[in-house]
Amino acid sequence: MTESESAAQRGKLRSNMVFQRNDDEYQIHHSPKSADRTSANRGIRVRRGLNALETEVVLQTGVAAESAIHQTKLSMPKKKSSILGASSNLVNSIVGAGIIGIPYALRMSGLWAGVLLLILVAALTDKSLRLLIEQASFHPRLSHLQVRTFEGLASCPFGKAGSAFVLFNMFIMAYGTMVAYLLIIKDIAQTALGYDHGTHVTERNLAMIATSLAIMLPLSMQRDIASLACTSAFSVVADIVLVVFIAAFSPIRATVAANGGFGEVLKNDGINPTLFIGLGILSMAMACQHSAFNVANSLDNKTRRRWGRITNQSIAISALLCLVLGVCGYLGFLENTQGDVLNSFPHDSMQANVARLLLAFTTFLSYPMESFVARHVLVMLMHPGDMDGTGGFTVENDDRLEAEELGEGDGVDDDAASSGRNVIIEGGGVLCMNRRQIWTGLVYLMTLTPALIFDDIGPVLSLTGAIGGSCISYIGPGLVYLGVNGEEFLQMVGCWLHRWRRARGYTTSNTDADLPTEGNVSLKITHDDGLVSYEIITKGRKPLLYYLGLFPLWTFVAHRGATHMQVKTNAANAVSGGGAAVDVSNVLPSATKFDFAVCFFFIVFGVVSMIAGVISNVYVQVYNLDEVP
Repeated sequence: MTESESAAQRGKLRSNMVFQRNDDEYQIHHSPKSADRTSANRGIRVRRGLNALETEVVLQTGVAAESAIHQTKLSMPKKKSSILGASSNLVNSIVGAGIIGIPYALRMSGLWAGVLLLILVAALTDKSLRLLIEQASFHPRLSHLQVRTFEGLASCPFGKAGSAFVLFNMFIMAYGTMVAYLLIIKDIAQTALGYDHGTHVTERNLAMIATSLAIMLPLSMQRDIASLACTSAFSVVADIVLVVFIAAFSPIRATVAANGGFGEVLKNDGINPTLFIGLGILSMAMACQHSAFNVANSLDNKTRRRWGRITNQSIAISALLCLVLGVCGYLGFLENTQGDVLNSFPHDSMQANVARLLLAFTTFLSYPMESFVARHVLVMLMHPGDMDGTGGFTVENDDRLEAEELGEGDGVDDDAASSGRNVIIEGGGVLCMNRRQIWTGLVYLMTLTPALIFDDIGPVLSLTGAIGGSCISYIGPGLVYLGVNGEEFLQMVGCWLHRWRRARGYTTSNTDADLPTEGNVSLKITHDDGLVSYEIITKGRKPLLYYLGLFPLWTFVAHRGATHMQVKTNAANAVSGGGAAVDVSNVLPSATKFDFAVCFFFIVFGVVSMIAGVISNVYVQVYNLDEVP
């Protein structure tokens, strides 16, 4: 067969690729040449008897699978990180320049209350990081679907609503953090130029624009987060030195003595009415869930054990740095602590100026981490994840894609190939700039505008943490876990209610054979059994604990998630021809009652933090309670 005939045959196979599953549930046919993009002409058909929710999930999954088949994979990372590199990126995402607001958080919450909150937030952050990546990469029903993003994971149990929720709050977190970083640079420029606070606004803004254009924007233009591993390591070192400087030169002894001694300070500084403002800042400082998938996807040889090592050491280092800087910075100034603690130091202090240089250095290197997240959100919304654009492949890449579709490209190392002849040629932009550069520049301009208008970093940190931090760090992970493991939760609740009813002589409309089986993870309830289980739960008498524990809400979320999960995974398996082999040692065990209790705590804690944080911020701003005496 000649080369031209082979190419023609490949093209014919690509154009008429058909995926079928000949059972009673559904069939999905794919024909890229079809001009009509409706579900009927796509060949996606669902079995009779499915409700509107199930039908929508099947159709959406068929469409998503169709587009996934033809992706070039060029928008995925081409560079990989070691454990050290990934840990540096994660610590930089957690700490960064936001660490400078921790003393202000302790002022708002109270000293010992703030310390306890910091420890709690650190523990929740470590748990949520493990939860998200393990559910996406190692859950037995999702491990073969290659879920690579937070919003992709949320869409599995909750569809478009889950994806939109995550994307919206990811952008809030990244956007608020980047604005705060630019405000820090403006504060440092003010002191470096010798200006008094609130004066020479034009000069300060010009200095901020010039330095951010020269350093922040070029670093943000990088394609892969693995490219920032070196700069993140430098940023972490600068953070450590900054903490040492503040701990060494903060006037702790004089300030504490002037307020009656350390015991008197602890006695009078326990819990403040503005507690939730401090919690918002702490949540914002420790939040890194919006960057977790970027870091995890860049990790070479990603396993549960390696990811666990990264989260453990990253959270430990970050929490320790925040604790030392927060306590030392706050004890040095107490009620005079400002949103940027360095503004509390004398402007002509040599030690403070050295600390400001370190802060500027780590701010420059931390900004790109958040820019990656904001750019990812915009690319997902505007270009369904295709950051590289229409010009993002060469002839070699196109040939490789055809080989993969024909089954001839198995075992090819994408990273090795990308460093060889498959050179990425990005497109989709305007004039001399490609799509990635266009969106990076737009993100920079969007953050620059409010930074030119506002000056106070405190409210920016607090509101960002109260809204985006609570949703991304607590509410989102809790809902995702409950939705992904909805079947197991419905089984547990159904069995509990059945025992309670039988013990009190109540009857149900179902036989024992219809009931879920507790503790047997090998028995997977079918979709119809899941509906029966939910009916068992919602109908009939229930104990008071059922309502006090908010189980009507939890079971509704679990049922919604279980419905989406089953139909979506079945549809994806039909398109892909079944799941790929997974390392048994990395497969997650079944969810336990304790796991569900933790996820409930995440959700409740996040909702309370968000509502109370927003109300507290409004109250403080109305009555000017954050002003330094």
